[in-house]
Amino acid sequence: MAAAELTTAGYIGHHLEFLKTGDSFWNVHLDTLFFSLVAGAIFLFIFSRVAKTATSGVPGKLQCLVEILVGWVDGVVKENFHGPRNVIGPLALTVFCWVFIMNAIDLIPVDFLPQIANLFGIHYLRAVPTADISATLGMSICVFFLILFYTIKSKGVTGFVKEYTLHPFNHWAFIPVNLVLELVTLLAKPISLAFRLFGNMYAGELIFILIAVMYSANMAIAALGIPLHLAWAIFHILVITLQAFIFMMLTIVYLSIAYNKAEH
Repeated sequence: MAAAELTTAGYIGHHLEFLKTGDSFWNVHLDTLFFSLVAGAIFLFIFSRVAKTATSGVPGKLQCLVEILVGWVDGVVKENFHGPRNVIGPLALTVFCWVFIMNAIDLIPVDFLPQIANLFGIHYLRAVPTADISATLGMSICVFFLILFYTIKSKGVTGFVKEYTLHPFNHWAFIPVNLVLELVTLLAKPISLAFRLFGNMYAGELIFILIAVMYSANMAIAALGIPLHLAWAIFHILVITLQAFIFMMLTIVYLSIAYNKAEH
């Protein structure tokens, strides 16, 4: 029993270990970086191919899908960002598609990619970039700097300073209080954005691993693994789509607030 528990714990721990450049704090998760680039390359390949082969006649299925997606994202941006959309529109489309593709890697069986990597002498591999807090924080930090950029762009440096020193209490005596309150609100945006995506994808990945553990048990328990795996995979399609939409939507909303917030 103890050996079985140790084996199960070792299996779970092995699947939750990153391929790292070292054991120190300042290390790079190579698997997260690799699959993030692969997801980005897939997005660029699909959209560039559709752009090159687009026709004004009867569109193909892929072109139809891309046109629907572009139109939908453009409509979401138009409703929520009341300013120039020449950058926000492509940004929102990129965020949704990139996060969705990274999330969708979670639908690949948990042992498939690690076993392929093992053939090349790679013993640790986690294929879902959004299940890594480093990746989600990295994307959220980019959103954070965009928030600062659009605040300064819409109000100037003077308006930016007033934004965080004279709100919500419009009096010089409350500047320290205002600064603390506004900084907490500002920093909470990227942190909540990162942890929401990470938490949902980490939980989904862990459930897939726990279901995979059932296959190594007795026949009765292993038989339950197949319908559970299928049911969770179908439900997880909704999760990965919803999380990509939430990340995109909050990015648009945060930038809209930064661009349009009234100056006190």
